[in-house]
Amino acid sequence: MAIERARFGKAADGSNVDLYTLRNRNHLSACIATYGGTLISLEVRDLHGRNADVVLGFDTLEPYLTDHPYFGSVIGRCANRIRRGKFRLNGAVYSLPCNDGANHLHGGPRGFHTVNWDAYASESADGPQLKLTHRSPNGDQGYPGNLDVEVLYTLTERDELRLDYRAATDAPTIVNLTHHAYFNLAGEGTILDHELQLCADRFVPVDETLIPLGQLREVQNTPFDFRSPRMIGEAIRDPDEQLVIGRGYDHTWVLNEGGSGCLLAGEIHEPLTGRTMSVHTTQPGVQIYTGNFLDGRLRGKGGTAYAKHAGFCFETQHFPDSPNRPEFPSTVLEVGSVFRQTTIYRFSTR
Repeated sequence: MAIERARFGKAADGSNVDLYTLRNRNHLSACIATYGGTLISLEVRDLHGRNADVVLGFDTLEPYLTDHPYFGSVIGRCANRIRRGKFRLNGAVYSLPCNDGANHLHGGPRGFHTVNWDAYASESADGPQLKLTHRSPNGDQGYPGNLDVEVLYTLTERDELRLDYRAATDAPTIVNLTHHAYFNLAGEGTILDHELQLCADRFVPVDETLIPLGQLREVQNTPFDFRSPRMIGEAIRDPDEQLVIGRGYDHTWVLNEGGSGCLLAGEIHEPLTGRTMSVHTTQPGVQIYTGNFLDGRLRGKGGTAYAKHAGFCFETQHFPDSPNRPEFPSTVLEVGSVFRQTTIYRFSTR
């Protein structure tokens, strides 16, 4: 099998953390830790056949066990922010821990990024796979219902890293799963000269705490218009109120055909290496985050100081604060229904 398993260390509870390496025939490789379901590294070739690791993170397990900016993590139960950590479901009000100022973020301080997942490696017709499973108990971080979650990583021979998510509950609950890799297709430096294109005519404006204002805004004639390819850094320092609030891009774009199949969400191209990443998803939106809160104090792989804009996140998901916004696509999961999400990161050169 094109899968290797090694011991990565121990979690805080003493359980063993394993590291799985998946490889395809084209020298694409992905290293995934059971802790956090974390994508530790992703080796991708450039125009000249040279490999580079295109995701930010750490060389050892220990920094992942402390507070970090969700490098490479599986995010749940609910990605993004929930206003004041409260939502109402079937007449009951649920309270979640507020770990981002006055708001709940990415499932809370003990979200899925802190779980040591059970892992099962196998070969498939598409390529090597790693299935991660976890039961989130009723009341976990304040969420109702026992939630059984599965995340399937597949490294295909088409040079794709595919993530398939599945979740089922025994009581009505809310679910919004995503992945929080920080990409840098150059392998170093900043991502400001990466060219971004998004299949989105609208985005979700937010208040000063990054909670949606409620309306969806047209991207036309704004710094949020990536309908044609342009550099991420081209307008990132414009005095637009939304960019000032986010200290850069930290917003959800509404995909034009989001939720109607596994369709193209966007593409990112790095001109010097030629590396290109296209993203397909079944989700209605994508949160683009340009590493605005990295400040050089955090040291990652090889002792690299991760400065502002050292990486970008392409988080396919439902919209922020959806449980409190009936006009947004619903994140409610009912008993007998199954949450499914697929996102495909496809790599090429040009």
